[in-house]
Amino acid sequence: MMEEAELCFPQLFNLSCRKIRHPYYELLLMYIILFSIALLTVFLNLLVIISISHFRQLHTPTNILLLSLAVSDFLVGFIMIFQITLIEGCWFLGDMMCLLYNCLAYFITGTMVLISADRYVAICDPLHYPTIVTPKRVKICVCLCWACAVIYNGMIMKDFLKNPDIYNSCYGECVLLIDSLAGYFDIILTFLGPVTVIIVLYLRVFVVAVSQARAMRSHIAAVSVQGSLRITAKKSERKAATALGVVVVLFVVCFCPYFYPYFAGEELLSNDKILLIAIWIFLFNSCVNPIIYAFFYPWFRKSAQLIVTLHILQPQSCDANIL
Repeated sequence: MMEEAELCFPQLFNLSCRKIRHPYYELLLMYIILFSIALLTVFLNLLVIISISHFRQLHTPTNILLLSLAVSDFLVGFIMIFQITLIEGCWFLGDMMCLLYNCLAYFITGTMVLISADRYVAICDPLHYPTIVTPKRVKICVCLCWACAVIYNGMIMKDFLKNPDIYNSCYGECVLLIDSLAGYFDIILTFLGPVTVIIVLYLRVFVVAVSQARAMRSHIAAVSVQGSLRITAKKSERKAATALGVVVVLFVVCFCPYFYPYFAGEELLSNDKILLIAIWIFLFNSCVNPIIYAFFYPWFRKSAQLIVTLHILQPQSCDANIL
């Protein structure tokens, strides 16, 4: 017989889901740490969104892609807040919030492939980069990326959208299930395919960047002033490629534990602690990205300072020298 303390909704004895029990101090520590990570994720990505949107100097093709990624990560911050409520295995927010939670989780569209393609063209074909990768084309690609993600995931979730509690076995669950065939197709389309493209592009970028570095070292002594400017530009592109390369690598590393159970079998999926850890590693990636920007990009540190000190409220602040 179940004790009332173990039920999500004790008043619904025969219908309520059971709580996942944690020691009190362990539970308190998890709430504090995870809520702090969620707030930090929302705050840092909001800084990126405001920075790129507000300052005109930052309206470059690469930064438009970073803006799209920041919007995705910003939404992930809200998913983290929802996820915290599931630490004890109970959903107290109702069907509509369950629908919103799953829509946010499945409508998060990654721009990693676009970022990798951008760095590929910038490093491998720098002379044609300004004509190939224009702000207008990048905006169109980003919009198409989001639109395709919404349409694709809407098709997967069509039954869930009609009835959010269709897969719940007890009161206090928030569950979305897809059949095995659709699940494997989803893994290929949203994980294996993009990761393969990303790895191939970045391997090519790495090879070209290394060859360029060797060529510059061998000719550094005979470089003219004009040549120096070109080298500085190439160094800047390589630095951007390095920063975004770190973002992409962490993206793959953080996503692998989440998708690993699909390849390892259902036994790991039934382990609540392993699944919880995998989900939070997957979500934590969205908090790490802005920290990488702060480490590699001086413009982010400078713009963040102007935002926090409210200097962006001054007239003509959008024309400030950030670079």
